[in-house]
Amino acid sequence: MMEFIKKFSDLSLDDLPQVGGKNASLGEMFNELSSEGVLVPDGFATTSEAFWSFLKENNLEQKLKDLIKTLDIEHFENLAEIGAKARKIIKSSEFSDAFANEIRRAYNELGESGNIPVAVRSSATAEDLPDASFAGQHETFLNITGEEALLKAVRNCFASLYTDRAIKYREDHGFVHHDIALSVGVQKMVRSDIGCSGIGFSLEPESGFRNLIHISGVWGLGETIVQGLVNPDEFDVFKPTLKKDKNPIVQKKMGRKELTMVYSESNGHSSTVTMDTPIEKQDSYVLSDEEVIQLSKWILVIEDHYSKPMDVEWAKDGETNQLFITQARPETVHREKEGRYHLEYHLTEHSEMLVSGNAIGSSIATGIARYLKSPAGAHKLKPGDILVTSTTSPDWDPLLKRSAAVITDRGGRTSHAAIVARELGVPAVVGTNDATQIIKDGEEITVSCEGKTGFVYKGKLKFEKKEIDFGKINLPETEVKLILSDPDRAFQLSFYPNNGIGLLRMEFIITHLIKVHPMALVKFDQISDSQTKKTIEELTWQYKDKKDYFVEELSRGLAVMAAAFYPKEVIVRMSDFKSNEYANLIGGKQFEPEEENPMLGFRGAARYYHPFYKAGFELECKAIKKLRDEMGLTNVKVMIPFCRTLEEGRNVVELMKNFGLVQGENGLEIYMMVEIPSNVILAEEFAKIFDGFSIGSNDLTQLTLGVDRDSEVMADVFDENDAAAREMIATAIKKANKAGIKIGLCGQAPSDFPEYAAFLVKEGINSISFNPDALLKGIENINKAEGN
Repeated sequence: MMEFIKKFSDLSLDDLPQVGGKNASLGEMFNELSSEGVLVPDGFATTSEAFWSFLKENNLEQKLKDLIKTLDIEHFENLAEIGAKARKIIKSSEFSDAFANEIRRAYNELGESGNIPVAVRSSATAEDLPDASFAGQHETFLNITGEEALLKAVRNCFASLYTDRAIKYREDHGFVHHDIALSVGVQKMVRSDIGCSGIGFSLEPESGFRNLIHISGVWGLGETIVQGLVNPDEFDVFKPTLKKDKNPIVQKKMGRKELTMVYSESNGHSSTVTMDTPIEKQDSYVLSDEEVIQLSKWILVIEDHYSKPMDVEWAKDGETNQLFITQARPETVHREKEGRYHLEYHLTEHSEMLVSGNAIGSSIATGIARYLKSPAGAHKLKPGDILVTSTTSPDWDPLLKRSAAVITDRGGRTSHAAIVARELGVPAVVGTNDATQIIKDGEEITVSCEGKTGFVYKGKLKFEKKEIDFGKINLPETEVKLILSDPDRAFQLSFYPNNGIGLLRMEFIITHLIKVHPMALVKFDQISDSQTKKTIEELTWQYKDKKDYFVEELSRGLAVMAAAFYPKEVIVRMSDFKSNEYANLIGGKQFEPEEENPMLGFRGAARYYHPFYKAGFELECKAIKKLRDEMGLTNVKVMIPFCRTLEEGRNVVELMKNFGLVQGENGLEIYMMVEIPSNVILAEEFAKIFDGFSIGSNDLTQLTLGVDRDSEVMADVFDENDAAAREMIATAIKKANKAGIKIGLCGQAPSDFPEYAAFLVKEGINSISFNPDALLKGIENINKAEGN
């Protein structure tokens, strides 16, 4: 006897041929993961047997085969016509009484009184396989109530096997149209229209970094994310600290969420409408930290159960405030990739930056910008053009396949444009807000995605592209570390061969993310300039205490980099702006002295315990403490720059203790930069105060030779290879080794000059840190020096 209906409670992954990947996965989670707390709304699915029986009873098989034979598979000029005819054939056919009654029975068993609202989703029997996501190819109908409305929705799902985009997708992927059946999942409705919903990936979607969970969310139905109608809230959660029950949210980004999609009832029929989101909800995160963590734990359970990276849909019911998982499928972009091969792109020239947004992919493309309002303008887009539009949907897929890159006004990292761009391997910049207003149709542009932020430049710029086989690179015995400052590239760079981060400069985060002088936050009420106060108010509006803004933003910026390289050590240098640089921060001029020679002035350790900045240094320490103690990123060590005297060193270590950073507690190590001759002369004594040294070769050379390294006139005199500079470095290494503490060096010379790397190795340096673009050359030079 044919089986037309299967309840979720009777489904598992073994039923994929009968109910498709989507429904098989729902049944698998409903049965296997409920005991782990994962909530999946109950439901049932129609089977492939039901679909084949429907076609046979209505004599549709041959009709559809004959119709598809007439498809123009070269230019697809009659695609819309063929798709419309196929859908009409199915929609005008009837279900057998047996099938219709089975649907009615299963529907009524879902609710105590029947007539409950349900979601009706298509699930092709080839759907959600590892090599084909089928995302968005078939139809979904939400908030369907009543038997007759449900029967109509099921028939419309059957017809959606022949949407234009689904036909084209099967042709592109080599699927035989007539081998694929359509199962329909009927699931209790989650009232996310009055709650919120979104998408979660069990890895970082751009780089494929496995230790991260990425969640995006919007108010109302999640279709606004998929369609790219809004820029959603985004949360990045670190798996290792999630498992340790620490605060694992390493990054939060509030989206604009201008629109909310909700249900609308009209004449007994349910539809969706998009409305403006109230300002107070635009300015609120859709999920609390506790809810983000709960969802993340569920996603982790799902990933562990399936033993592969997963793409999950979630929803929060606005009536009950309960979270649910509504779909889960294998992530298809990064799952099969080998980590050893890496394509690296770098712009070799720059021009006017037109717009920026979320970077999708990590490559660069140039071409002619083509602004299209809808897929109807497809004839304007030539192969290799760059598509510029407000947003995309699955109907745009044929155009995306033709584009060298994609740029949208709206959308986040989980929007349709982002998902398809990743699958196609083309760069995209989404959520630019105003690309369609700024980029001119027909102009030459360059799309650059080298980090998490993507940029669009005027003109066709030159760039380099090279493939690196990390599998052929052996790390030397001397530790090789990175010098980093920008969180955007952290996950991508974590795949490079390395032993961690030897110098993490926090100045970039303060300048680009925080933007405000810390003392302007501590003494906000004392700021005299009204425009400065207004700017700070706008930046810190989410925080009752403006000091919390600094701590939160700094800790999260640092957390991204600490998480990317965990559990390898990450050495964070406390702020090392000079007074003129601090003054350039918002509100900074009021709190900084004017100095004739800032390079040798109010900087480094002396600043930290001075009344002018002590409260600002406390905020830096609070951020580090939050990073290590609350977030669990104990791989972070701290480093004190420009420490002139032993007394300064002792003062700073004691002050840090007063601010909650106790040397040795929870494994905390405090390093010192060796960049002043006094550091070398008294290295044995400094070694009693600090846990390790890191040579800042630029400042040490400058102060040894008495030459301004920034002076063009004196450029020939500044030389790290000078005998005196080398003697200083060699002495520092010898004294550190004798004292039994680690010593490293941060600088360009070991990558530029093989003989300099050999000199450091010979003297017994423990580690050398390089800028990312010099890392591979530096490894090569060290390996030669070690005789490898």
